Parts: sequence; C-alpha cells; structure tokens
Amino acid sequence: MIEVAKRLHTVKEYYFSQKLRVVNLMKDAGLPIINLGIGSPDMQPPQMVLTAISDSLSDKDAHRYQSYQGLFELRKAMSAFYKKEYGVSLSPKTEILPLMGSKEGIMHISMAFLNEGDEVLIPNPGYPTYASVTKLVGAKPKYYDLKEGMSWQPNLLELEQQGLSKVKLMWVNYPHMPTGEVGDYKLFEDLIAFAKRHKILLVNDNPYSFILNEQPRSLLKIPHAKEVCLELNSLSKTFNMGGWRVGMLVGSESYIASVLKVKSNMDSGMFYGVQKGAIQALKCSKLWYMSLNNVYRKRRKLIWTLAEKLNCTYEKDVAGLFVWAKLPQGQKSEDVVETLLKKYHFFVAPGFIFGSNGEGYLRFSLCTTEEEIQEVISRLS
Repeated sequence: MIEVAKRLHTVKEYYFSQKLRVVNLMKDAGLPIINLGIGSPDMQPPQMVLTAISDSLSDKDAHRYQSYQGLFELRKAMSAFYKKEYGVSLSPKTEILPLMGSKEGIMHISMAFLNEGDEVLIPNPGYPTYASVTKLVGAKPKYYDLKEGMSWQPNLLELEQQGLSKVKLMWVNYPHMPTGEVGDYKLFEDLIAFAKRHKILLVNDNPYSFILNEQPRSLLKIPHAKEVCLELNSLSKTFNMGGWRVGMLVGSESYIASVLKVKSNMDSGMFYGVQKGAIQALKCSKLWYMSLNNVYRKRRKLIWTLAEKLNCTYEKDVAGLFVWAKLPQGQKSEDVVETLLKKYHFFVAPGFIFGSNGEGYLRFSLCTTEEEIQEVISRLS
C-alpha cells in the first residue's frame, strides 16, 4: 500500500457522506426511512431557469471549455442581484467570481490566504467544512463559542483577550447554520471593526439569507467592508439548485484576483448551460421568494410539532432551512438520532457534528414534504 498524505490524518470522512451510506442501506433493505437530516432542497427551480438551460444546449459555444471567471453576462446578473437584494455595488469585471458551489470557495479561499501554522477562527457550532479545510491546508482551527444565551453570536470582548497574533482568517455565517440566528448590521459592524484591529480576513458564508428571512443582509453593505471582507453566496438554497453547483465569491478586486489564481488551476470553467440557467434565476421577482417561503413556513410548523413530540425546545424567530431544537437535559444527540433511526425509521442530524456547543441539540431539515413530516409525527404517536 502507498501511504496516504499526512493531511488525511487530520480529517475524517464528512459525517453525512458516511451516515447516508447507512441510511441508504436501510432503504435498500426495504425499511421506510424518511430523511430529515440533509439541507438539500427537494423542490424544482423556477421554470424559466429550466427553459434557459434547455434552450442553451444548441448554442454554438455551449459545449466548449468556459471562462475561469464565468460568462460576463452571469457576473452582470450577480452584480445586479447584489444591488437589488442587498444594496451592495459590485463591479462585474473585478469583484465577482462565480463558483461551482460555495463549498469549493471555502477551499479556494483557504488555499489562497493560509500558510501552514496560521490560525483560523471557526464558529462552534458551525459548518464542519470550515475546520476540515483549515486542517487540509495545514492551518490550525481556533474555535470561538456561539451559545444560546448570547443569541448564537460571538463574544468579541472575550476573543480580544486571547492571543490572536497568528489568526489570519475568520469564518462567520449569518443567517447561521445550524441555529438559524439571523445576525444584524450592528453585529456586522462589530465583526468588521474586530477584523480591522487584528488584520484578519473576515469571510461571511451567506447561502440562507432568503429562506424564511424578511431582511436579507450582506456583510459588504457596511462601509469599507471590502478592505477586510469577502462573502460567499449560493443559488443552491434560494433557487432549489443544489445539484447545479452554482455559487459566487464577492469582494475587492485584489482578494478576488488572489482566489482566481487558485481556482484557475483547479477547474476549466462552469458548464455553459448551468450559467445560462443561473442568469435567469438571479432575475426572479419577489413572488418567487414568497412562494418558496410559504412552503417552508408550513413545513416548519409541522417540524415544530415533531420537535415538541420529542420534548425539545426551539426558537421561532430564526431563518434558514432548519429547525435547531434543544433536547431535554442529559440526552446525547447521537444516542437520540440512533434511536429515532432504528426504532422510528427517520433520520435527523445530531448537534454534536457541528461542534461541542452543538451537543444536546438536533437539527431538522425542512427539505421534506409535509406528507412525510406528518408520517414521522404519526410514527411517534
């Protein structure tokens, strides 16, 4: 056997990659498993998006390699989207980089800015990929606490008292996954001031801002934010395009150019048809968001009922694709998830996978039909 790279010893296989194999084996064995664990939108994208990709297939350049920076038409659509929805002005020539999903952006940013031994501030609880990518590039995770009593926001005064001289980058994520905490402009202002004081690159991962959220916000709306900030965004949740792999990185020209150096050596451009579909998605009216959220609102109400069946508590004034529910004291999230899967044949995400502060919580996805959620409720009854 050829020995694997040392970096592989720093990470484990992604929890959902491993767990879904088990879930699928149970399904293959004939068990009626219902998946409430994954945030993969189950509804269709807008019809005009599907029409655009279909119509594009006969274009003369449709099947060629595409630009590493994406179609200029796509970048203009992304610029117009940011201006309309967030009030943020971006140059489509220099301040926007289309991505094959924002997840690849986490890797590209890390490769562009982190050296071995650099430290990275990572939310606890938070998206596990921040930590795994940090380790893969040889940097060191430095977790900062998010707790219910602090509305899942960082205590920056506490952080200031820690050694930050090696910190190069800080990940934030509002609306926050898994808790749904929205975050406001005051929080953004404080984060940016903190980043400037300590010369830290601040990156907001922002894929949930239109899901059950009346006030979409961008970190870049704060004056002079581009000096120390980047923002990731995605079409996956907002337009039901998870499998299409379309995202974007936005920020100052110099930061975008640095990330492009990495990206241009990693792929050969996004498929033309996907870009044409994305352009149409970004032109959707408010009616699209209203329709989408009407469905999620009904599902969330049922998930609240399900959470109550399990004697969990939860916050209602939150955003995103999930319900973050607190278990009764003393219950371990992994034990509860295993019981629910084996006894009642449904899967939810255990809170511990998002960090130590996620222990004692469950994360329920809204990406399942009302009928399936009602079926789960009836099983518990």
